[in-house]
Amino acid sequence: MLKSLKYPFCTIDIYSNYVISRINEGFHLTPDKNRVLEEIVNDYFKDKPFVYITHRINSYSVDPSIYLQTSKVKNLAGMAVVAEAPLSKGNAEVEKLFLKKPFEIFTDLNDAIEWVKSLIPDE
Repeated sequence: MLKSLKYPFCTIDIYSNYVISRINEGFHLTPDKNRVLEEIVNDYFKDKPFVYITHRINSYSVDPSIYLQTSKVKNLAGMAVVAEAPLSKGNAEVEKLFLKKPFEIFTDLNDAIEWVKSLIPDE
């Protein structure tokens, strides 16, 4: 891990070609929070592809319109949702319809990290 960033609504761990976010319990994620993703892209992945992994260990809600904005991040190679709870997986299936990038749902974080390798070959 390169760095761990803490925000009032989440923690984001930065790796060489992906990030892992953990959104806080009960939070409602809205498009205005995409500014955090934009800052991370500019600071850590300037012209380099990366994958966004959200590890849904807490229960929270997502405004699906956030993905319309996220789809515009040019160097975003894909997004993975890691969720065990059936409700979280079901929500991710709906969210998947809004993102115009590769989007996969996993029950194991290691599987999501392996998937990154299929999108971004080793440097």
